[in-house]
Amino acid sequence: MTTRTRFTVGELVHHTRFDYRGVIIDVDPVYAGSDEWYENVARSRPPKDQPWYHVLVDGHTHSTYVAERHLEPDIRGEQIEHPTLGQFFDRFLNGRYVRQNDPGAH
Repeated sequence: MTTRTRFTVGELVHHTRFDYRGVIIDVDPVYAGSDEWYENVARSRPPKDQPWYHVLVDGHTHSTYVAERHLEPDIRGEQIEHPTLGQFFDRFLNGRYVRQNDPGAH
């Protein structure tokens, strides 16, 4: 069985519980963190058998690990501010971040 992900790398998202914007830098089809982290941080106990996302947080220096159920598409469509953005993406095009080697980046 293949898990379908709602979001892809480079897509802007909004966290529905903590009201922040960000960009997805990696996708795990199922939870890939430690049991200890899940017990201490994932207080709402989101499902481990659904997608989780690594997200650079707009206006901050950290990234987060977020269950799909807490994310929605970002409707502002504006670029984010993050010091490591350039390590992951080359440019902002049509409302999403892309890498040079991305087939959709032309």
